[in-house]
Amino acid sequence: MAGKARHKQPIIDAAVRLFRQQGYAATGLAELVEASGSPKGSMYHYFPEGKPSIATAAVEEAGRRVVETLEELAAKCPTTGALLRAHAALLAGWMEKSGFRDGCPMTTVLLELAPDNVTVAEEGRKAFAARQEVLAAKLRADGFSAGEADRLAMLCTNALQGSLVLARIERSREPIEQTAEVLAQLLTIGSLSPGNAQSRDRGRESA
Repeated sequence: MAGKARHKQPIIDAAVRLFRQQGYAATGLAELVEASGSPKGSMYHYFPEGKPSIATAAVEEAGRRVVETLEELAAKCPTTGALLRAHAALLAGWMEKSGFRDGCPMTTVLLELAPDNVTVAEEGRKAFAARQEVLAAKLRADGFSAGEADRLAMLCTNALQGSLVLARIERSREPIEQTAEVLAQLLTIGSLSPGNAQSRDRGRESA
């Protein structure tokens, strides 16, 4: 049993890569076996429920990687705007290196499975929630209220996620970098300044 343990992570890694490049439906089990270099029996041992359970593991793994990256950037960057610019630069470089073939493995899987697969949908929800919490924590550190930080974190996450799609369509890194730049600028203008955000939240609480 211990000998088989080394094959689980390669299967997940292969799923993350193949799902982001060609989608869930277009990726077969035989292809996952070949790409992972694992015996076919290992796949059925670790994922007895088949391909959907591999998709769940891939979404979890992809989400973990994004959170780790954001946490590292948050520790290095002085503001949320700087974090967004740095993350966009990484995403743009990754997309460009792949010839704009790669997408987000979470998105590709969730778009295909989330409506019908509760387990995959829940794993996606947790992955995006963890991602947004890193941004929200940085926004709170910048001085935004808790409520405003949560809303802005969701906005930033959704905007950058959408920019990946446009980058693939246009075969350009500009949509990613421009989206991050606009978001960073929005976080510094008066209508979204920490003082105004806190005032709005106090107004809601007293209403």
